[in-house]
Amino acid sequence: MDAFFASVEQRDRPELRGRPVIVGAGPHERGVVSTCSYEARRFGVHSAMPSREAYRLCPEGVFLPPDMNRYMKASAAVFAIFDRYTPLVQGLSCDEAFLDVSGARRLFGDAVTIARRIRADISSELRLTASVGVAPNKFLAKLASDLDKPDGLTVVPEDPAEIAAFLAPLPVGRIFGVGRVLGETLASHGVRTIGDVQRLAPATLSRWVGPRAGEVLRALAFGIDGRAVETEREGKSISREHTFAVDEADASRVRAVLLELASDVARQVRAAGAWAATAHLKLRTDDFRTITRQRPFPRPACDDFAFREAASSLLAANPASRPIRLVGFGTSSFSSAPPPDRATLFGPDPEDERAEKREALSRALDDVRARFGAGAGAFLADASAPREGPRR
Repeated sequence: MDAFFASVEQRDRPELRGRPVIVGAGPHERGVVSTCSYEARRFGVHSAMPSREAYRLCPEGVFLPPDMNRYMKASAAVFAIFDRYTPLVQGLSCDEAFLDVSGARRLFGDAVTIARRIRADISSELRLTASVGVAPNKFLAKLASDLDKPDGLTVVPEDPAEIAAFLAPLPVGRIFGVGRVLGETLASHGVRTIGDVQRLAPATLSRWVGPRAGEVLRALAFGIDGRAVETEREGKSISREHTFAVDEADASRVRAVLLELASDVARQVRAAGAWAATAHLKLRTDDFRTITRQRPFPRPACDDFAFREAASSLLAANPASRPIRLVGFGTSSFSSAPPPDRATLFGPDPEDERAEKREALSRALDDVRARFGAGAGAFLADASAPREGPRR
């Protein structure tokens, strides 16, 4: 998908169309850009850039906080379109996926025809755009999908010699796994394009980057990738983070922000039609030390109460000795169906009934927020707070 979060904002708010939209932390907050529209990218703004730097480059930009509930609904609609054409879909994130269409050609036409149909469906039904790469394998398809954005379609040839010629002029950084450090190593030896890698003797490349990396790098330079589309792979985590404007030493303030993040993650998980089995805590202290911890839920969950309880428990078990710069909460190990009931000899398990009530209340609050705004439904009790005993 093209500038997915920003594109959803521009679709739903016509006054933002044609304007530089930046989704992420505010322009004066100590956070980063999640994504930005192509109008903002013309100013040099890009994802993962500090928001303050984005504001310096593009002071007329419209800075918006992420609305993950809307984005996940749009993502579900996109993936529903994918599912029409093939069951072999491997999602990489909420806005990107591999599709194996080799078995769908008899029904829908060749791969290029299917790509055009998918792009047309996304455009007409969702009023969004997608860029597609059509290729014999995953590496080439991913690379091709990035070459003609936005709203592009790039087709890679199938003949090995033509594939090598297609790749040769591209920067070596287009190869998956070539980041800043490896790119600098290769550049120090005069290797700047994929064609430069193709011309290197295997022994020379291995000597510079190591035998295993050299073997993989050379294979990808010629477009060789034997990985299959993995439809059963566990989904990525869903998470939210908050960077404090000033390093926060007040533990109660850190906890309050963490609980809000947990509720927001719960809304995202429900919007994705999922239940999570694992909770994650992330803390970064003022000396940039990062602490990550995780724990399983007693049963897969998607309600605010379970997420807030997990967040509070993880924080209590891992108190920080220094002021906090960043706090985050996330979940992983998703399932697409609710956990089965655990009946006992005496009838339904009370914990199952309690969890179902919590989930129903959380979904009711989603409906309230959808109708009256994100601030509605603030009466949700802090289920992780200690309760007083009965007065006597």
